[in-house]
Amino acid sequence: MAKKYWDKNKKGFSLIEIIVSLGIFLVISLAVWQSFSYISELINTSRIKVAAMTLANEQMELIRNLPCDDVGVVGYIPSGKLARTKEVIKNNVHFIVNFTVMNVDDPFDGIAGGDPTDLSPADYKLVEIKINCSTCKRFPPLYFTTTVAPKNLESASTNGSLFIRAIDANGQSIAQANVSVINNQVSPTINMTETTNNSGWLQLIGVPPSFESYQIIVSKNGYSTDQTYLPGDPVNPNPIKPHATVVAQEVTQITFVIDKVSTINVFSMDQSCNPVGNISFSLKGSKLIGLNPDIYKYNENLQTNSSGEKNINNLEWDNYSIAITSSNYALAGSMPLSPFNLAPDSMLDLFLIVRQVQPKAILVKVKDASNGLPVSGANVTIQKPGWTQSLLTGRGYLRQISWKGGSGQENFIIENKYWEQDYNINNSDQLTLIKTGNNYQSNGWLISSTFDTGAISNFYTLDWLPQDQPQQTEVKFQIASSLTNPPESWNFIGPDGTANSYYTLSNNNIYAGHNNDRYLRYKVFLSTQNQSVTPSIASIVSIFSSGCLPSGQAFFYNLPAANIWTLTVSKEGYETYQESNIDISKDWQEKEVFLIPSS
Repeated sequence: MAKKYWDKNKKGFSLIEIIVSLGIFLVISLAVWQSFSYISELINTSRIKVAAMTLANEQMELIRNLPCDDVGVVGYIPSGKLARTKEVIKNNVHFIVNFTVMNVDDPFDGIAGGDPTDLSPADYKLVEIKINCSTCKRFPPLYFTTTVAPKNLESASTNGSLFIRAIDANGQSIAQANVSVINNQVSPTINMTETTNNSGWLQLIGVPPSFESYQIIVSKNGYSTDQTYLPGDPVNPNPIKPHATVVAQEVTQITFVIDKVSTINVFSMDQSCNPVGNISFSLKGSKLIGLNPDIYKYNENLQTNSSGEKNINNLEWDNYSIAITSSNYALAGSMPLSPFNLAPDSMLDLFLIVRQVQPKAILVKVKDASNGLPVSGANVTIQKPGWTQSLLTGRGYLRQISWKGGSGQENFIIENKYWEQDYNINNSDQLTLIKTGNNYQSNGWLISSTFDTGAISNFYTLDWLPQDQPQQTEVKFQIASSLTNPPESWNFIGPDGTANSYYTLSNNNIYAGHNNDRYLRYKVFLSTQNQSVTPSIASIVSIFSSGCLPSGQAFFYNLPAANIWTLTVSKEGYETYQESNIDISKDWQEKEVFLIPSS
């Protein structure tokens, strides 16, 4: 068999060279294909535009051959024989054609409502044809316009004019606002939607006269809505803005105010920032749409979810007020103070501070008379003969008035329990030293459960009752606080910040080193040098402020049975407010007080 010899100088392509060559070929091919595709698309777009222009010319010829009185849109002003929208297939392309016809008041012979006035302001008609193709690429809508005028000289019109303006909350014009005009009392009936021009106006000329029957609704995507209302409607019998009236040869001008909508995020919680779910409440604006009876534009009953949250969207700017409608909860305050202002295009967090219903409760809201802002730190006192209670606005309190539930409660949940004691204390509705036989123990101590303010807080004073103790007895306190719960340890200290000092006088300032903590415990010490008598404690109160406490408000509850009280509100820099004969006979009510700054 003959041997085959290979020429070692002849080499083939390597795999890498083949891959690179294929890549270059693909890039070039893709560029050529994209160029061809783009050119084909341009040719197709040009073909579609030519078809659209041909269609527009055909429609223009149809309009020019109509009598002038018939040039209008069915159900619009001016009314005519043209459909608002129609679909046409031209050169195998599906087009949508929109017609708009408006009467034009030419200022050459005066204008409607002007000086001189034009008694026949519909001088000619402006026709706009919009052609669109929703399935075509690179095809923006095309617009074509023409004018149509009557052949004969004009005569005095039997119609009127309707000028509609859209502005925002600041009085600025709103362009491209949607305006719907509906009237079923004229023939032919009118049901039209147009948009305002760049100056915020929609001027309708040649409108058939009709009394309180033109329903007008003005809106825009992302904006509130303003409208007219039908007089005599059972829901709103006496509307402030009734359906519009148009009189022959006169101009009816109406302004509508709309603006961007806003959102309110509602959170229901207690005074320690703990969420309280399923709270029913009402939210009411101040804008009226009817009188006798008053009909509010917004007045809704709402409810937070199980987590104590509720998002309310698409709200119009307004002053809103709130009220708790849950049968077992009352409003102990709100942030911001109710009523509150909601600005256009804004988002507001609304915190409802609630408490289980207690008999005879009153929420006092204190405001500065000069600016309406809430006043924090004002002393609010309610009193009747033999009974007085005072609170500071914007400040809360941790209070315990019974210890008879016993020991072992680490966190303050049950209001009559505590953490521990040395068993020399008699715990009941009052704290006293234990008596054995005829003698009281010489001393004893008790540590409270852990109080939670719900947020980083500032602590102000420590108060207890009674303040007057028997001679040779002593009551003293120390306080421990922490940012976390549980802390590494509870370090009880006195007013100088050391473990060697004690609070011995009620209503003393709490050591400032406790500020910016959240959790607090007190330790009370009772002692006597005369074992036939004992000191006693009936209530312990610590005053604090935190982010969960609404400013300018004080909430009183569990008041003694009495209907007539005296309310006094004072603060340095303001004149003292006092009102007698305050009736607190309800389970919950509120009182608004305005303090006048001192001159």
